[in-house]
Order: sequence, then C-alpha cells, then structure tokens
Amino acid sequence: MGFPSTILAAWLTVSGLLFSSADAHFNYKDALKKSLIFLEAQRSGKLPPHHRPAWRGDSGLDDGSLANVDLVGGYYDAGDNVKFGLPMAFTVTTLSWAALFYKQELRASGELAHVHSAIRWGTDYFLKAASRKNQLYVEVGDPVADHSCWIRPENMQTPRTVLKIDENTPGSEIAAETAAALAASSIVFRHIDHAYSRRLLNKAKIVSTLFKFANSYRGTYEGECPFYCSFSGYNDELLWAATWLYKATRKPIYLQYIKEEAVSGPVNEFSWDLKSAGSQIILSKFFFEGEKSLVNYKSLADSFICSILPASPFDQAYLSPGGMLHVRDGANTQYVTGTAFLFIVYSDILAKHHQTISCGAAQFQPAHLMAFAKQQMDYLLGNNPLQRSYMVGFGTNPPKQPHHRGSAVPVLPQNYQVSCPLTFVRWKDTGAPNPNELTGAIVGGPDRTDQFKDSRSMSVMTEPCTYINSLAVGPLAKLASSHI
Repeated sequence: MGFPSTILAAWLTVSGLLFSSADAHFNYKDALKKSLIFLEAQRSGKLPPHHRPAWRGDSGLDDGSLANVDLVGGYYDAGDNVKFGLPMAFTVTTLSWAALFYKQELRASGELAHVHSAIRWGTDYFLKAASRKNQLYVEVGDPVADHSCWIRPENMQTPRTVLKIDENTPGSEIAAETAAALAASSIVFRHIDHAYSRRLLNKAKIVSTLFKFANSYRGTYEGECPFYCSFSGYNDELLWAATWLYKATRKPIYLQYIKEEAVSGPVNEFSWDLKSAGSQIILSKFFFEGEKSLVNYKSLADSFICSILPASPFDQAYLSPGGMLHVRDGANTQYVTGTAFLFIVYSDILAKHHQTISCGAAQFQPAHLMAFAKQQMDYLLGNNPLQRSYMVGFGTNPPKQPHHRGSAVPVLPQNYQVSCPLTFVRWKDTGAPNPNELTGAIVGGPDRTDQFKDSRSMSVMTEPCTYINSLAVGPLAKLASSHI
C-alpha cells in the first residue's frame, strides 16, 4: 500500500526521525534474498546439493546419538554451534507467518521456495525432536564447552550433550513454541504437501499434544539458561500456541482457551522471549473478520502500536538519535525487525478493513505504521548516522567481522586436530575480516547512541541470530513489492 511522500515526510519530521526519508530506497529484493542465504549458513546436519553458502559443510551428523535418538539437522541459532530449541522454534514460527501473510509478495520476488525450504529444514528436525511420547528434545550441544572453543561446526569436537523436557522436567515455553511452529508451518504446507502438513499438525496437537503437554505440565525450563532464559514466563507462549493452533484447525477448544484461560496484557516488545504482541495482532485479524469476542485482543494490539509509535501520546519506546528502536543491548536488531514485522502486518490488516488506530486523542492511519516500519528497516540497511549497512554483504560498508565461528574460521581439513585455546588466538582475536562472508546476516547492531564497532570481540553488536533474519523476511518482502 502506498501513501503520499509529502505526508510521510511531514510525519517523520514531527516524529524527530532525523535520518529518515520518505524517499529512502534500497534493493529490498536483494536484501530479502540475502537474508535467506544467511539462514542456509545456519543449517546443521547433512546439507543439500545446491546449498548456497559454499564454505559451509556437513556438521553434527551424530547429534542425538548420546540419547539413542536421531537429532541430525535443525539450526544453529547464532554464532556458536549449539542447537537451542526455543529460538529455533520461534525462527520457524515467524518464517511461517511471513510465508502465509506475504505469500504473493514472496512469490513475486522469487523467494517463496527458499522460505519454504528454510521452514522445512526446521520442521523436519522438530518431527525428530518430538518423536517420543511426552518428551521433547530441546537442546543439542554443551554451551559451556562450545563457548570455550572457537571452531567451525564442521570441525567441532566438543560434547553434543542432549537435553529434553518431559513430565518430570517441564518446559512450557519450549513445548508451546514448538507447537506454534508446527501448527503455523502446517498451514504453509497444506496445499503443497498435504500429508506432510497433516504430520506437522498432528504432532502439534499431540505429545499427547505438544500444546496439552505444555499446558498440563506447566513450568519454566531453565536448561537453556543463561543463554535463553525466558524472563517473560510461559503464558505468552501458551497463548501463541493456542493462536496458531486455532488458526490451523479452527477448533473451539483453542478459541475457548484464548478467550477464557489465556493470560495476556499490554506489552511494548516482540521477541523470542515475549510473543504476546504477535498473538494480539493475529487475533485482531479474527476480530475484524467477525469474531467480536476477541475485542480485548484488538485493544491490546492497538496498545502495542501506541506504546512504540513516535507520535503517539503513549509512546514508551526509546529511539536512538538516528531513529533506531533500542530495547536492550545484545541482538537489539531483533526488536527492530520484529517491530517492523508487526507494524507492517497490522498496517495491512487495518488497511484491508478500513480501520485506523486511536492513541488517546491522536488518530493514526495504516500508512503511519507502514512509514515507521520502513524507517526501521531502512536504518538497518544503511539510512543511519554512520551511513553503513548492518547486513553482511549488502549495501555500503557492511560488517566484515561478524561474531560467528563458521564465518570467522577458514575451511579446514575434516580431520583437523583442534586445540581449543589456540582457536581464539588464530581466528577470533586477529582483527582481520572473516574469511567466509556470512551473506545476509543482520548483526546485533549499534548501541543506543548509534555507535557501532565492527569487531568479533563485540558480540553484542556483531553477532547474528536466525530470529533477527526470520523477522526481517516479512518486511523485506512487503517493501520489495511496494513503491513507497
């Protein structure tokens, strides 16, 4: 949906977004393509023949053997070689959402098949991880040992420890997020591979059902701490799972949970840890389509927008001097791409139903949401005070030293003898550019004052994550198809 550039420019000026412009334009199609290439670089397991990052090879081919289960495949979440279940599932859920909501835009860009492939790489793994009744394998690799060795996944020799949740060790966040991923992806494949879609949905509904499992054996799983501690608790994941299961099945049991049991309130962020805003926006779409009992979720979706939109009287967000949303250091760009995704989706929902948002006495058109989302994505792609891209291999002066083992270590012989203490000296702390370009990776990004140091030692700024990119796919697809 387009809108007059004069209106947008005036609104951006009032909002104080000094480095924004209605006319800022990037090759969004290229950025979209590269964002998906990064996800291929994060794959674990036996790689397919036409794998695009040529410097990546097979890895983790014995994963799961310590528990006598096949856990080969899936994704490494960031710059290390551990497979964490919670962020992996969130990556797949949000990729599936983009594939569903922006199917036509992704098809037009030529990237829909790559998105489907990225989703299936995750769901194939989840089907293995949930293969045993009332169990879900949620982590592969010893994070402490892994972080003590700076080596490519192809050459890693650290323990591939396996962790699981069950009745005695509950993990509602991970079980519910995995259920959400399977339910969302089942919709994606419904008209492509019906049998596979049914497998995904049945797995989402059972373990006895992953959702029932998460809801019946409630408890926060702390096995992924300190790397992925769920500070928000599990209520947002339970609502998230119920939302996707209702979208996939339309069964009243999930709608009943959403209306009568779910716990949800005002929030001002969307991330791997806090999914409430995503549920609220999806449920608002159902509200506009006639499910009037969900009016509270529509109000909460509006509250999320009002808490971030710069011109809103209820704005609680911090924007850097250059206009970037900053929530906290360490993969802050996930909040940028996540907010852009929700704003663009909600903008399209509102526009379709001829709706606006009221933040107190202030009225906002869908175009205002689209403008803010575009400005956030443009900041990452180069429209910022440093005039540099934060996507590797894209635009002007992109990062050359992402905090990423596979990218930072040259291709080595398969039988290379690893001396972990020396790996940091040889490859991490050299100050030289990474020998393998981590094409498409959106790094953690600058601090709250727009300052950035391109150094592997600055992991809060230079480490990429799968979910930063998965959240960028929808906005980039929309921008690539629009003439804003």
